[in-house]
Amino acid sequence: MSYETLNPEETRARLDGDGGWTYVDVRTPEEFDRGHVPGAYNIPAFFPGPMGMMPNPEFAGAISAHFATDRALVMGCAAGGRSMHACEQLAGAGYTQLINMDGGFNGRPDPTGGPGVPGWQERGFPVADAAEEGRDWESLKGAGAE
Repeated sequence: MSYETLNPEETRARLDGDGGWTYVDVRTPEEFDRGHVPGAYNIPAFFPGPMGMMPNPEFAGAISAHFATDRALVMGCAAGGRSMHACEQLAGAGYTQLINMDGGFNGRPDPTGGPGVPGWQERGFPVADAAEEGRDWESLKGAGAE
């Protein structure tokens, strides 16, 4: 595996440390607008489609337009699934410092009925409800389009 999977507490420690980690929220703009990790960039990896979630064809281009392959990036979504797929895609594109935040923003339930992984918000970590200038999808999309 060419990326790390960390829970929100471990991820927050990386973000607060001196490693220069950047948080990329791969949820939809609507999810992002309902609350996100402060300072996050919103570059959706998937959008709702007629058959469920469909890959965002602009995802890789937008990432490469804004972040070099050696940039330390945390991928986060609602529970950890979309961000895992984003890490796999970016690792395949040559990104070398990636974290998938397991439990995501909302938390990941355990399929067997156990406690699961509490998300960023459930842990009481800081939450922003407005994107910093230039970090919303509307500002970031299209940069990698040919």
